[in-house]
Amino acid sequence: MTVTRAPVMTDVARLAGVSHQTVSRVLNNHPNVKTITRQRVLDAIRMLGYRPNAHARGLAGRHARVIGVISYNTILYGPAATLLGIERAARAAGYGVSIATLERIDPQGITSAIGALTDQSVAGIIVVAPQHAAATALHGLPEHIPAVTVGPSGISVAQTVGARLITEHLLNLGHPTVWHIAGPPDSVEARDRIDSWTRAMNRAGVTPPAPITGDWSARSGYLAGLALASRRGVTAVFAGNDHMALGLLRAFAERGVRVPGDISVAGFDDIPEAAYLNPPLTTVRQDFDEVGRRCIATLLHRLGAGGPVPDAVTSVAPTLVVRDSTAPH
Repeated sequence: MTVTRAPVMTDVARLAGVSHQTVSRVLNNHPNVKTITRQRVLDAIRMLGYRPNAHARGLAGRHARVIGVISYNTILYGPAATLLGIERAARAAGYGVSIATLERIDPQGITSAIGALTDQSVAGIIVVAPQHAAATALHGLPEHIPAVTVGPSGISVAQTVGARLITEHLLNLGHPTVWHIAGPPDSVEARDRIDSWTRAMNRAGVTPPAPITGDWSARSGYLAGLALASRRGVTAVFAGNDHMALGLLRAFAERGVRVPGDISVAGFDDIPEAAYLNPPLTTVRQDFDEVGRRCIATLLHRLGAGGPVPDAVTSVAPTLVVRDSTAPH
């Protein structure tokens, strides 16, 4: 086994064929480890030249005031804003944050992230990643480390509420139907927004048109906009996020489509630039700071660290922000 960086506990565990919890027990001379297993771990440590973090080992039995965060796709506004909200809340509670960013979602990447954070004796871990990745990460965590997930199975903004607010807003303006540019098919948030848009349309007695699939990028919104600009009868479009709405506005401007005179456009996220687009964008604001506060409060409660009891409601309500990009039909 070749390691091009300084080996971590996860590398030892992989070479020895044990869990990183077992490696931790060996390093701390825990009695409940079989002799043959202990020897395999010690052999792996010697082969790799692994040097346990002396500071982390000195914290055995107590935790550093650091919270670990496993995150993915932080180039997108939502995950990046969630990380910022978590960091602000942690700092207010007197904790630092150590972030392990996943370049790809696979068991090896998740295991390495867990190993890197547990080597630091983090007090707890927050997982900001797609649902299947979060489940894998939670399964691999040591029992003594509490964890919180951000997403449908944990603490999150109510995506279905946001999509319903946007769809009903456009229908109430008199638009006969609402087109939807959706996020990628593997996104839980995108699927939630599609489902809620569909239900809102059905409740209004409107058959929804087939959603147009994007990938959260402005380019995908631009390409969808070029297609919609040449289609008759389009008067309202709900883009699955503000970046796709930005591309949509560019395409409409190029094709001479007036917003909101010809077509109303709405987005989702309320990125900082949304109020300064041309025209200013109607969208859904997600309170990522509140998500961060609830994550930290829940984690500290599980640690027995005191502070306010966390809100039992894990879903954070979004807010409809109406600007000039939508108007009556």
